[in-house]
Amino acid sequence: MLSFVVPAYNEEFELPRTLEAIRAAAEIAADGQYEIIVVDDASTDRTAALAREAGAKLVSINRRQIAAARNAGGRVASGDILFLVDADTRINQRHVTGAVAALEAGYSGGSSRVHIEGEIPTWSKICLKFFCLVYFGLNLGAGAFLFTTKRNFDTVGGFDESLFVGEEVYLSLALRKLGRFRILAEPIATSGRKLRMYSTREILTHLFRVLFSGPRVARSRKRLDIWYDGRRETESTST
Repeated sequence: MLSFVVPAYNEEFELPRTLEAIRAAAEIAADGQYEIIVVDDASTDRTAALAREAGAKLVSINRRQIAAARNAGGRVASGDILFLVDADTRINQRHVTGAVAALEAGYSGGSSRVHIEGEIPTWSKICLKFFCLVYFGLNLGAGAFLFTTKRNFDTVGGFDESLFVGEEVYLSLALRKLGRFRILAEPIATSGRKLRMYSTREILTHLFRVLFSGPRVARSRKRLDIWYDGRRETESTST
């Protein structure tokens, strides 16, 4: 039994494609033995309605925090294997089968490399290549897609809810204490909307603030506008 947890805030344009991709991947890879849990964190659009229409299990919270939303889904998951997939991220069958194979081989959890959907500025393409080289070279998981067993997730206590950003790094480190951590070669497809919607100055200011201030700035959403101001594109971006 596989559980797919999708945290969402005002994702009416991205969520349908994400749920469709999960269902297509799981129907084949899991032989129908799966559940999709959408955690709606105080959305004001049709996110909750779309989740219900798609047949997903809906969990509603009012925290406006990605770590809390992921944990809320993890707590109600009934599957032996847990997938955490962001609402603007598309996975396929190879991610599911690769994750299951890794866990069966004794890995404690894992993630995947990332492909950005849509056009993004040239400077960001260069920076992303460098960032991914370093980040995945350190064997850390991307927040857009993580997998582990339900037992391991419960053992490490899920995501650190004192953090409003970077919680995937700490989960990766916690899972690595339990065993090997696997980065799948098959990249997930995730939205490049932040790189399109925010200026270079806004993005770099936020990134440097987090990098140099560390956990202190990550413990409040007040100075993390890029992650929490709710800005959205008005249509889903295709590859």
